[in-house]
Amino acid sequence: MSTTYDVSVIIPTYNEAQGVEKLINALTTVFKDDGINGEIVIVDDNSPDGTGALVDALAKTYPVRCVHRAGKLGLSSAVIDGWATSSAPILGVMDADFSHDPNVVPQLVDAIRNDECELAIGSRYVAGGGITNWPWRRKITSRVAIALARPLTHVKDITSGFFFFKREVIDGVKLDPIGFKIGLEVILKGKYSRVKEFPYVFTDRTAGTSKLNSGEIVNYLKQLSKVYFGGRA
Repeated sequence: MSTTYDVSVIIPTYNEAQGVEKLINALTTVFKDDGINGEIVIVDDNSPDGTGALVDALAKTYPVRCVHRAGKLGLSSAVIDGWATSSAPILGVMDADFSHDPNVVPQLVDAIRNDECELAIGSRYVAGGGITNWPWRRKITSRVAIALARPLTHVKDITSGFFFFKREVIDGVKLDPIGFKIGLEVILKGKYSRVKEFPYVFTDRTAGTSKLNSGEIVNYLKQLSKVYFGGRA
């Protein structure tokens, strides 16, 4: 018998077997402590390290399930696929590597549950937010990316990959899965009237490989150009 959840958080993975159980355990504790009837949806791109099989085994103990994909198809499409498998009224997304603090999740979810906003964003660029372990080059790249999108929205951290929203925000909205900045798509195309940003400190992964590379920078520029020249969806 399937369980009905109020919140679904999507976590895309590729070779995250080393730390995924720790994150699932932390999120499960956060859900329990805050009274969140939530599920964790791991969308795995056929990780060679067995991430998907590990999550399947963990489903016996935690409110988690795995969506298995055939190969490395991209982060944004993984998130979109994960949302499509869920019927929860509140949807979210976060990274698998603890760069997004699980303890901030209740603030984002509660803001939506309390009708303060339809879209709640974990933000590095509001008072109290920040970044650790980033080289100066990546900090500059991030600032430039945000500056390029500044004319389109008042959201300060438009490149955030840590956010929750009411399902209606994306109902009927065509989201472009290019690149890994799915937050950009939701912020610029979503159907909402109120958005709130909540500070958190982004902690860069200490193991594994960062998603940011020159190809993803090009994809981000493509995303922006589509919005600038094609208008809001």
